[in-house]
Amino acid sequence: MYNFLLKKFIKNFGDVKSPSVRNRYGKLAGVVGVSSNLLLCSAKIVVGYISGSIAVVADGFNNLADAASSVITLVGFHLAAAPGDRKHPFGHARIEYLTGLFISFIIVLVGVKFFADSFGKILHPEHVNFGYTPVLILAVSILIKIWQSLFFIKCGKAISSVTLIAAGTDSRNDVIATSTVLACMIAEHISGFMIDGYAGCLVAIFIVVSGIKIIRDASDPLLGKAPDPALVQTIRDRICSAELIIGIHDLTVHEYGPGKVFATVHAEIDAHEDFVKCHDIIDRLEREIGGELGISLVIHMDPIDTKDPLTLELKTLIAKLAADLPGVTGIHDLRIVKSYTHSNIVFDVVLSPDCRLSKGELRSVFENELMRVNSTYNAVITFDIDYSERQT
Repeated sequence: MYNFLLKKFIKNFGDVKSPSVRNRYGKLAGVVGVSSNLLLCSAKIVVGYISGSIAVVADGFNNLADAASSVITLVGFHLAAAPGDRKHPFGHARIEYLTGLFISFIIVLVGVKFFADSFGKILHPEHVNFGYTPVLILAVSILIKIWQSLFFIKCGKAISSVTLIAAGTDSRNDVIATSTVLACMIAEHISGFMIDGYAGCLVAIFIVVSGIKIIRDASDPLLGKAPDPALVQTIRDRICSAELIIGIHDLTVHEYGPGKVFATVHAEIDAHEDFVKCHDIIDRLEREIGGELGISLVIHMDPIDTKDPLTLELKTLIAKLAADLPGVTGIHDLRIVKSYTHSNIVFDVVLSPDCRLSKGELRSVFENELMRVNSTYNAVITFDIDYSERQT
């Protein structure tokens, strides 16, 4: 069914890097969500009121909230596809994240409302009118929700959409919630204990937890989460494997929404090489890597002296010292600026985002080591944060 829908409604569905194809994925998922959730909502609310089950009614209104979420998904993907303008030169793709955030608030509000209703049913319990029709409706609902969850998650992974993956996760939670309602209905019929209100509270808790999780997932890219480690490693490998490239540092990745990724990096080259040749290599890498990964890449060329023995000796010494310091991931751009009375040893120290040592403490370690080697050495240190490192 997944491939059938893609082939039927999305032309060139395999070209997921295309903005237009990506937009059609989102709209198809929205239409599927609206139609299937409205069907489930209608059936559950009718059956819930006939049987007197607040848990079934709560589950039905949860599907109504899911339908509303799918409408918002449709609108969100439409707005996110709008091109850049004077106020938003990088486009409007982050609207997709705002869409996911808005959906999550709706889910939480629905969950809180039905927790209150279900708690009232606990205080004033009523027997549920058991019937095979409600059981059948709930069983079919579970099957539909399983398919819906798989469909959303597959679409979300295909186009790297946090909104669709969140919608799929929400549908998977609905499977658990509806299964709980069905189990409690059967248990109440067999045992005679009025547990419908408790089941409704349990469903409401699932709804709230689902909403909170989506809030977290949708907020991460808006707050500036660390880039995908696989993307970072691919950029490193592609640049470092190129001719004349010695190493890279200061890799920074910014995301302005799905498909709107910008990266900058400093590439080290031998200062004694032909600069025109090096510049041609850098230009080619920007075009090739940017095209392959679907990102806008800018590479800054950093010349380093690879022939001065003292520079190489001090770089090895400081790099070894840095390797023993927790939270320090490396050094780069070391150079020596000599004067009559002293020599400035200039270099950058790269820190992990979770480094616990203060810059003052780190500066003292490096200064003391350089003074031990030569009392005329003066450390001039710039501290960098490794923004490409994902924290666990």
